[in-house]
Amino acid sequence: MDLSLIETLRWEPQAGFVRLERHLARLARSAAALGLPGAEGARTALTEAVDAAFGPAATPSATQPTPLRIRLELFGNGRIEVKTATFVPLAAGTVWTVRIAATTLRSDDPLLRHKTSRRAAYEAARAEFPAGGVDEVVLLNERGEVCEGTITSVFLDDGGGILRTPPLACGLLAGVLREELFESGRARETVLHVDDLAAGRLFVGNSLRGLIPARLSL
Repeated sequence: MDLSLIETLRWEPQAGFVRLERHLARLARSAAALGLPGAEGARTALTEAVDAAFGPAATPSATQPTPLRIRLELFGNGRIEVKTATFVPLAAGTVWTVRIAATTLRSDDPLLRHKTSRRAAYEAARAEFPAGGVDEVVLLNERGEVCEGTITSVFLDDGGGILRTPPLACGLLAGVLREELFESGRARETVLHVDDLAAGRLFVGNSLRGLIPARLSL
């Protein structure tokens, strides 16, 4: 299959990998579903990447650990590539500006549930706003239902105390943060439309950055 699987996660000096087991479980599920070998090597590859970033601990060459953004890619031949970069958190009080894309997703596309290198629709959605001033772009499906952002899941606080987020049947990624919020009872699935996003408190989020307050710009 001419695609790869991707996991993007954060590493913290004190806590280690954030949501590691959830990321590894999703990678294993997707690899099994799509027939990609090699997922069992992900844990070792991640650990080796962190060691390489800072040098062996307690040695003169070791650098002071700082939070990392880590991107793991599993290719069709089973090869794993891991890239690390310094993680820069958002400033306190940051609110992302969100726009709605004309580009749409197909609710019946099974690949959308997996985080893959097939990014054409998301790149097209981003390209609709070349002037900037937009932090995230949300895509709808063929029925006009909210799916997801280009790099985030969508969440809505309508005042009921539990976040609402689109069901997978709308056509979207099974996000790691999304899964965690379900299991903790903080979120539930509900079909959402653009009018809903404008009427409640909007958040977008992913495992790397957590929940981010957002403002819909129409």
